[in-house]
Amino acid sequence: MVKIRLTRMGAKKRPFYRLIVADSRAPRDGRFIEIIGYYDPLAEPAKVVVDVDKANDWLQKGAQPSETAKKVLKNAGVIA
Repeated sequence: MVKIRLTRMGAKKRPFYRLIVADSRAPRDGRFIEIIGYYDPLAEPAKVVVDVDKANDWLQKGAQPSETAKKVLKNAGVIA
């Protein structure tokens, strides 16, 4: 199964996250299929950048977003 989820990047105590499409069996920071955006929670306000076309394409193909990824996609306006 293909999932849309976050992978942690950045330094210690300074995280930012990439929104990725990955196989559900792959580790959190491991192999992925495609990067579709990123999320920076430390920016004021939190910065969310998502490639809407890629996200919609993967959702149409049946990719399931994780709970956190679903919230990020809602904030970006991809999911109603």
